[in-house]
Amino acid sequence: MEETKEPRVERPKWDNKAQYLLTCIGFAVGLGNVWRFPYLCQIYGGGAFLIPYVIALVFEGIPLLYLEMAVGQRLRMGSIGVWNSISPLLGGVGIASMLVSFLVSLFYNTILAWVFWYLFHSFQNPLPWSQCPLDANLTGYNVECVKSTPSNYFWYRETLKITDNIETSGSLNWWLVICLASAWCVVYICFIKGISSIGKAVYVTSTFPYLVLTIFLIRGLTLPGATDGLVYLFTPNWEILKNPQVWLDAATQIFFSLSLGVGGLIAFSSYNAEKNNCERDAVLVGVINSATSIYSCIPIFSILGFKANTAFNSCRMENILALTNKFEFSDQNITADNYVNWVEYLNRTSPSEVASLDLRQCDLQTFLDESASGTGLVFIVFTEAVVSMPGSQIWAILFFVMLFSLGLSSMFGLIEGVLTPIHDLKLFPRWIPKELITAGLCLASFLTALIFTLGSGNYWVAIFDSYVGSVPLLVIAFFEITAVVYGRGMKKFSEDICFMTGKRPNLYWKACWMVISPLMLLVVLVAYVAIQAQTRPSYSAWNPAHDQFPLAEQKQYPDWVFSIIILLSVLPVIPIPLVALYRLICSRIRNSSAPTDLNPYCNDGFEVEPQEQKNRTA
Repeated sequence: MEETKEPRVERPKWDNKAQYLLTCIGFAVGLGNVWRFPYLCQIYGGGAFLIPYVIALVFEGIPLLYLEMAVGQRLRMGSIGVWNSISPLLGGVGIASMLVSFLVSLFYNTILAWVFWYLFHSFQNPLPWSQCPLDANLTGYNVECVKSTPSNYFWYRETLKITDNIETSGSLNWWLVICLASAWCVVYICFIKGISSIGKAVYVTSTFPYLVLTIFLIRGLTLPGATDGLVYLFTPNWEILKNPQVWLDAATQIFFSLSLGVGGLIAFSSYNAEKNNCERDAVLVGVINSATSIYSCIPIFSILGFKANTAFNSCRMENILALTNKFEFSDQNITADNYVNWVEYLNRTSPSEVASLDLRQCDLQTFLDESASGTGLVFIVFTEAVVSMPGSQIWAILFFVMLFSLGLSSMFGLIEGVLTPIHDLKLFPRWIPKELITAGLCLASFLTALIFTLGSGNYWVAIFDSYVGSVPLLVIAFFEITAVVYGRGMKKFSEDICFMTGKRPNLYWKACWMVISPLMLLVVLVAYVAIQAQTRPSYSAWNPAHDQFPLAEQKQYPDWVFSIIILLSVLPVIPIPLVALYRLICSRIRNSSAPTDLNPYCNDGFEVEPQEQKNRTA
């Protein structure tokens, strides 16, 4: 009989420290930095919003970021392995992180598919969202487009072919299916060799957005009206700080912006050397992420200020033309400079004639208020602004390439948050190549994400965006920090950090981990759930038959969709209590009379750390 040993699997490592940092920065800095943070600054008093944002960063974001990097680097495992190693009762936390990563990656890569679609069309001259198409009879422009705007029409009708409610699914849009397949192929190519190929890709995906933002910054500051946008953005409204919603949104924004709780940062840190200053890494990544959010505000609102200024001047010129024709004035009699004086004079002398013209209300503040978050900011507002810029094709191409780079680098962390636990759990035989497992995951994700290419797909993206990445991540993060501090123990965790960095954590880190951060997480979680429970969730439907079209029609979700929303909010965190309950039952059985090997159903197979198997006979 010959004794054999199964060889120990060597864990992959980064080629150098720069690859690791760029990957973590690329994962943390994503689409939310470009569209959600500027929107929150705009609606919450400009510079005043930075106060709760920085407080959340210092006492919630960076401490949690440091904790995830530290446990991943010390235990050298993915999310499931880390929490199972700290306590068998916490194995469900890793499963919850994996589920959230998978669900978020589905709609996140769909946004990249939309970016692909716009990038392809950015090479056209003129840009397809710059003018309305002709109607079916070729006798005039499309009515729906005329009532709204060309950018609205191209987004809702040409791109999404959207239905007027979520209950009407519509058919698959073949152009979006092709773009979605292309996006998943790009992700697979970048993952084909694991962290080896990711480490090469991040040199481009993590640095190129900063180059484009700088180019937009220089161009944006030179546009007429840029100052109006920046003044609008950074004029503090201190009264807004009395609103509890501001503090809640600031806390959740910094949390989601750093991509905490999805397992990607733990996975990336597990490929580090054990002796590495993870404290410095956490502070660096956290500060760069927040600085990027603030930095992106400047070019974006410079360009939005230019758009508002252009729309404001266009509005006045329409009114000037109407007044000139009505009162038969000579050209250049009414100008932009004396427009207000003329309107006041005519309202006093000929009020009925002026009222009959139904002049538009031209208010610069109103045009500045048209900024929107999410897809509205990127695919509608910003595309309108780009059309008005000289060389619009170049700016459109640069903008959408930047968005794709931002989204792709974030996808690396989301997919790694799924693949690393799969490999650590040994769900597949070792003889199956990792490339094949990655291909299977990408294919399954693509097929599942086809729901987002339906006519109702945009409504489902909004649901996933709002509910998958909210309550589940808050719950996961709360269990993570309490598990490390009170499960592994602050003393042992301090020794782990001393082993890795050469020094123990100071009072600031201990105070945040033991009291401040878990308390803030608990308050944010309870407040978020309380606010959501007060009103039934609704959505904005694009309905041309709506009385107030082109304003969106607000509709409540039907009961079956509301049930899916609850399921998406609860399903990812269900493994946390289930695994804990399962382990407790198994522990009771083992502690009774029956030996472990007589209870095979309690042998759950959560051995994740590569270990040499016992000698076996051939």
